[in-house]
Amino acid sequence: MSNEHTKPEATDGFDKLNVRLGGNENRAKWRQHINGGGWLHESAAVHPTAYVGPEAIVWGRVYGNARVYGDARVYGNARVYGNAQVSGNARVYGNARVYGNARVYGDARVYGDARVYGNAQVSGNAQVSGNARVYGDAQVSGNAQVYGDARVYGDARVYGNAQVSGDAWEKPPLFIIGSRYSLTNAKHGHIQIGCKCETFSWWLSKEALAFAKANGFTAAEIKEYRAYVRLFKEVGR
Repeated sequence: MSNEHTKPEATDGFDKLNVRLGGNENRAKWRQHINGGGWLHESAAVHPTAYVGPEAIVWGRVYGNARVYGDARVYGNARVYGNAQVSGNARVYGNARVYGNARVYGDARVYGDARVYGNAQVSGNAQVSGNARVYGDAQVSGNAQVYGDARVYGDARVYGNAQVSGDAWEKPPLFIIGSRYSLTNAKHGHIQIGCKCETFSWWLSKEALAFAKANGFTAAEIKEYRAYVRLFKEVGR
């Protein structure tokens, strides 16, 4: 990208940037964007129509009417375009794409080969990664994670500590906060409890019972979680 869409940097502005990035940056590799004053690395490709706020940092590509502001960062081969917005302390990186009217904000992370588009929103501490797609009017928030080949779209909401790793979800997947761990209908026919994802049937098996006891579940907690699993079998996907 040529430097014709840049403006002169103030020395104290670069010094502040350098401190934020660890103190080893080369001034010659940085410029400020003409539309907003945000910092662009020499690897960045940013159209003059895009807005990059004064505290935002871009290594990737930002174009169209996209806006990157707050302390947000776009790096790697990531692209933000259309009318998309990345703000707050959000990060978009890897080969991720954020476009359309999508918004990524808060401390959210979108990375890998993930795509967030349409009117979708990713916020809080949520993460969208892998080959996941979040689109339509879907929202991913809280500490939720959407990854793998998951598709979250329509009016779906994924929130709290929910983890969705596969299949397509037009409506919110069943999510329950138990006394020890949350439970998520992470992909069709499966429940994620804590960091373990198994089939509905497995969670009601003798193997699961042994697993629960080995991990310190009390008899009352085992009863509680088996009841949750039976509910998932009845109303989950």
